[in-house]
Amino acid sequence: MAYLLSDLQVFQRAANATSLSAAARQLDLTPAGVSASIKRLEQSLGARLFERSARVLRLTPAGQAFLQASGTALAALAEGEQAVREGQAGADGEIRLAAPSDLARTLLNDLLARFMARHPQLRVVMLLSDAVHDLLRDAVDLAVRYGEPQDSRLVARPLCTTRRIACASPDYVRRRGEPATPQALAEHDCIVYQVRSRLDNAWVFTQGADAVNVTVSGRLATDDSALARQWAVEGRGIVCKSDLDLADDLRHGRLVPLLASWQGECVPLNAVHTGQRQLPRRVRLLLDFLAESLHEEPGRQTDWPASGLTATFKR
Repeated sequence: MAYLLSDLQVFQRAANATSLSAAARQLDLTPAGVSASIKRLEQSLGARLFERSARVLRLTPAGQAFLQASGTALAALAEGEQAVREGQAGADGEIRLAAPSDLARTLLNDLLARFMARHPQLRVVMLLSDAVHDLLRDAVDLAVRYGEPQDSRLVARPLCTTRRIACASPDYVRRRGEPATPQALAEHDCIVYQVRSRLDNAWVFTQGADAVNVTVSGRLATDDSALARQWAVEGRGIVCKSDLDLADDLRHGRLVPLLASWQGECVPLNAVHTGQRQLPRRVRLLLDFLAESLHEEPGRQTDWPASGLTATFKR
């Protein structure tokens, strides 16, 4: 190729400005310099890029195709330059991370400690809430969320698939017995989670091709997922939550899984950001770390006797 990188930049500006003189003024060049850049491109490509007249500069079909291709190439080069600069500068600065309260206090807390040990120059502000943060209004760099994002402006990166498990404390099971079917949950004290003003009291279970939707109730409801789990540990009812939230309590026997032959609802866990073209390196590092640490290995069981548990994570 006989043209220079600057020729591509001049071509882009001329195409957008629709005149050589306007492009020259914007680039602080002479019209002759802009014209020379365009000629080098046309000679190298063997095609006319513009139809010129005294007043109008119009792209040819070949020019339209080259405008898109050269724009993509320049954008990729800019991203590469930024990545190199950030790599030389190292990972520092602040990350604002939003997450559900229970997941943040248990699994994410452990993972975050490992991540920050790797990157001692980073600072993390953890925003805990089971409500959905407005990423732009709250200046959130990254949010970890259950379920698919409802805002089409956001970009979601899958971290893993979790499964909801119905469980209770050994004390509750001794006092009230274990439900034999999902329908039997209607006769038990169930701890209901409140999402905004709506009660999440419709629990779904599957067994092969059969699906059962059970409406549960109980004396306790909360919008704090960590409190719901704590109430279950205290023997105050049955809770149905993500396996990631329950992992430590199940492993240590503070909670026991119920309905072993039935599977609870699958829920994806995603890392969500605003979709800016180039994430800061510090945010990309955390995003990649979470994606590596929270992963699925189909068919692998964890070390407690739960039903259909597939989500795993690296310790």
